[in-house]
Amino acid sequence: MIRDGYVARWRGREYLASPDGDDVRLYQPEPGEGFEEVRPGRYVRVLPLTEVDDLAYVRTTCTWQGQPFIVLGEHEGWLRVEYTGGRWPVARAMGLEVFDFGVYQGWAPAGEVADLREKRV
Repeated sequence: MIRDGYVARWRGREYLASPDGDDVRLYQPEPGEGFEEVRPGRYVRVLPLTEVDDLAYVRTTCTWQGQPFIVLGEHEGWLRVEYTGGRWPVARAMGLEVFDFGVYQGWAPAGEVADLREKRV
């Protein structure tokens, strides 16, 4: 699974999460005690941050064509990647899209990506 966002550990289980001040929202795809449906297949439970065992940001990284990237998502055998090498001539030569000033993104075939790993930051 490709992840780029917050995760929280609560009662021995890890959830996708969203911190909000002194609270944290936990998300899961199925109904559960204390979880409310916010849309089909998405359930949320809000807890005080003090009740959560751990809260961290998880990011998936990789290399593609020898360059460093963050993986933002996946779709049908492709990975949405963001270049982290900081060299615009390299990003331009790779045909990446300018997403914002100094931010370059593109779609990489999943089979061409190497060193796919998850990091807690």
